[in-house]
Amino acid sequence: MSDDTDMMEPAAEDKGEDKGYVLESKDVAAILYAVEIDDREQLVALMEPLHAADIADLLEQISAFERARLIRLYDREFDGEILSELDESIREEVIAVLKPAVLADAVRELDSDDVVDLIEDLDDAQQETILGALEESDRALVEQSLAFPEYSAGRLMQREVVMAPEHWTVGEAIDHLRGADERELPDQFYHLVLVDPRLHPIGNVTLGKLMRSRREVHLKDLVEETFRLIPATQAESEVAYAFNQYHLISAPVVDDEGRLIGQITIDDAMAVLDEEHEEDILRLAGVGDESALSDNVAETTRQRLPWLAVNLVTSILASLVIAQFEMAIAQIVALAVLMPIVASMGGNAGTQSLTVAVRALATKDLTGANVWRVIRREVLVGLINGLVFAVVMGIVGIIWFGSPALGYVIAAAMVVNMVVAGFAGTVIPVVLDRLGVDPALASGAFVTTVTDVVGFFAFLGLAALVLL
Repeated sequence: MSDDTDMMEPAAEDKGEDKGYVLESKDVAAILYAVEIDDREQLVALMEPLHAADIADLLEQISAFERARLIRLYDREFDGEILSELDESIREEVIAVLKPAVLADAVRELDSDDVVDLIEDLDDAQQETILGALEESDRALVEQSLAFPEYSAGRLMQREVVMAPEHWTVGEAIDHLRGADERELPDQFYHLVLVDPRLHPIGNVTLGKLMRSRREVHLKDLVEETFRLIPATQAESEVAYAFNQYHLISAPVVDDEGRLIGQITIDDAMAVLDEEHEEDILRLAGVGDESALSDNVAETTRQRLPWLAVNLVTSILASLVIAQFEMAIAQIVALAVLMPIVASMGGNAGTQSLTVAVRALATKDLTGANVWRVIRREVLVGLINGLVFAVVMGIVGIIWFGSPALGYVIAAAMVVNMVVAGFAGTVIPVVLDRLGVDPALASGAFVTTVTDVVGFFAFLGLAALVLL
């Protein structure tokens, strides 16, 4: 290994210990310098120790101009694993830069599920380019997967699956695996799927049990207790939930007639789970569910503008409530000083309840069986927190403005808004979920509107009744 490669090893070690596997800036600078001076040998030496995921991170972090130059210089060293690790936001751009021959070689290295994931969001011309690089049999498998609905198990599965007849012994299975062509087996697999004569899966046998059992033992005596079949049309979010809930490593995928057509492995299921979590976070923040650091100004603006517009509408509604008490605010300036505190505390409390509820709905922990218990808990939490902060703000109102009545008013308003925040933060996402609307997408705007309107109305209304 060259001196340049050796130079990278301490950095890689430091990454694991100190940086949490994040590429160090000096390594990125060294790579970009090799690109700048057009030194392909140096670039390959620097990139060789990096995992495909690290190279994908590097491509996502640099500019489009630097990315194109690096890809062209790296040329035939570019492999399929890098493509599968790339964020969707720049994958199409990278494919457009790659030479057709390099792209063809890269795609041939991938399992069918990775190829499907790679091309399903590309335009027709790019899809045809990639499909044209595949052998006829591989192309047919990928096209069959693409025929399934988007975000379904059929799109997520890999067609390469290791199966064995239910009557085989351990010895027969081992001999079959040893004699199989490497192209017939997936790069990684964890189970043998036992099938009946009609290709209906009847059980899984782990490789661990297979390797430690005697040759004469029948495979059907080694099947795992936990065995789940995944319908090809099942939503991938449900697949990810099943893997997480039942601690699956892999699971066979079946068609409408229950015949084995593929398998899903834990890495793909966890990738979906990660995407679901990321999507929920982005939607709760109102920045779109496909935001990425590599997006340009126009794309980022387009994703955020609608949610800011929604926020503007909700702010106007809150302002209309304030306008109804214009006379009271004009006579008691302290109301203008204190009313943002009531609304802000309610908004924060509502967001806390909302986040818990949305996450519980996503993990199926919040159901019809326990929804009222959760609502009651959040309301009581809001009541207790409201009483605590009511005492604090009541004292502040008395000391700051010298008015016990004002202290009582803001204390009462604080309790009301915190209780309402706990209720709205739980009920609104549950109702939206029942209506078939993604609660992560729309709940935030509704909860904010409720807490602002109720907070202002409770505080200003009580003030108008008590102080004027």
